[in-house]
Amino acid sequence: MLQSLYIQNYALIDKLDISFVPGFSVITGETGAGKSIILGAIGLLLGQRAEVKAIRNGAPKCVVEAKFRIAAYGLERFFADNDIEFDPEECIIRREVSAGGKSRAFINDTPASLAQMKTLGEKLIDVHSQHQNLLLNKEGFQLNVLDILAQDDKELSAYRTLYAEYKQACRKLEDFTAQAEKSRQDEDYIRFQLEQLDEAGLKEGEQEALEQEAETLSHAEDIKSGLYNVQQLIDGDGGSLPLTKESIQTLQAIAKVYPPAQEWAERLDSCYIELKDIAREISGAEESVEFNPARLDYVNDRLNRIYSLEQKHHAKSVEELVALTEDYRSRLDAIVSFDDRIAELEREKNALHGKVMKQADMLTRLRTQAARHAEEHMKQLLVPLGMPNVRFAVELARRKEPDMNGTDTVTFLFSANKNGALQNVASIASGGEIARVMLSLKAMIAGAVKLPTIIFDEIDTGVSGSIAEKMALIMEDMGRQNRQVISITHLPQIAARGIAHYKVYKEDTETGTDSHIRKLTDEERVEEIAHMLSGTTMTEAAVQNARSLLGFENKRTTI
Repeated sequence: MLQSLYIQNYALIDKLDISFVPGFSVITGETGAGKSIILGAIGLLLGQRAEVKAIRNGAPKCVVEAKFRIAAYGLERFFADNDIEFDPEECIIRREVSAGGKSRAFINDTPASLAQMKTLGEKLIDVHSQHQNLLLNKEGFQLNVLDILAQDDKELSAYRTLYAEYKQACRKLEDFTAQAEKSRQDEDYIRFQLEQLDEAGLKEGEQEALEQEAETLSHAEDIKSGLYNVQQLIDGDGGSLPLTKESIQTLQAIAKVYPPAQEWAERLDSCYIELKDIAREISGAEESVEFNPARLDYVNDRLNRIYSLEQKHHAKSVEELVALTEDYRSRLDAIVSFDDRIAELEREKNALHGKVMKQADMLTRLRTQAARHAEEHMKQLLVPLGMPNVRFAVELARRKEPDMNGTDTVTFLFSANKNGALQNVASIASGGEIARVMLSLKAMIAGAVKLPTIIFDEIDTGVSGSIAEKMALIMEDMGRQNRQVISITHLPQIAARGIAHYKVYKEDTETGTDSHIRKLTDEERVEEIAHMLSGTTMTEAAVQNARSLLGFENKRTTI
């Protein structure tokens, strides 16, 4: 529950510090006194957008801070999930907006995001303003009300998890089907390219070997002549081998009288063996090298084919062409198996659709039960509010396809007149009727959720007299259910029912106009309600009427 509210440098408010009590309280004040300003400041605590122009002229920043008593509302999970310090008794929310446009938010002095502040604010306080009456025309609002009454949070959460999986399966099937269709369009092209590459019979390392062979064949005569000359220089008459052999024999002959010659002879013998081996290899190579025009033509044709394929497929090597061949083969194999994969994805989608529909049916049953209860409860609330012939119905219809909320569409139907046809509540109800319907809905919702504080901003629009008093009784009853209800009102019948009465007023000062709020004493309440009854000129009859409304008949008040 809202314990206190502190506002500094916001619009017409220089500094405001006010405490609130549990139960049903009222706020009154002249039009323009600053009631909407206070609600605007509270809106900052609920994560609403901050406007720099709302900062009091000349002030460096505005500050709004509220203290809530939270012991009975089970908010531990929120603080744990968001890593914010938790006090089981109290929670302090603060918002600061600088003149430069920078906004900061704090929960229990821990910096927080606006999303966190909004989430927590929705668990602590509900501000019902006049524009919210327009929500009656929104199907989403009506369905949300029904879900709150059905208390189907777990079932709805389970449904949305299944629905998300189902939609993912649908997207997967759609994407794969589109991919399959595109691939089928490319099938002839892929098959042609694969056949061409397969026909080429490419092998890794082939290009380098062919390029070397082409060089050899192109210079066969030069190579053969060169090899022959080298072979003769090594093994021919007067060549290296005969001379080396002669040198070895000479060294061996003197080794007996000159020992170092033996080592040189052995080393030359090793060289002799190596030269002889080289000469043999060169001789074999020389014999194998032949000018073969046919083979050269084949090699060049093969290389030209490789070069052409590399250019066509933007490849730099045979290895890249081999990899491309395997890629085409894989794509062609995938095309052949597309139908099997599509059938598999369709089975997965249909299975999830069945689960979604089963969970949606469970939601429908819970909502239908809640709808019948809501119809009875709303009639009990609306009949005393001056609608003896009221009929209220909750119509559930089925969607062709499920959405994130299930398969149900919800319409609130209403008729205030005897034998009147039931029609959409938002399209036929008057302003006063809508106010009473919304108050009854809020009262019914309040019984289903643990919402600590509800602020009604002129919920009484369009009503007066005994109806206003009966609306006040509903709010008073809501305030008794471990809840705080605050009504901003212009009606004395409602103002008189509050446990506490706060007045918003303006004062002119040397520096400008300031808006204030203060809690009224019993005598001040009599005077305030008398003014509400009679206007600026307060009459004795108005005072007595005010005392009667407040139940102060035995107390005297001096005007």
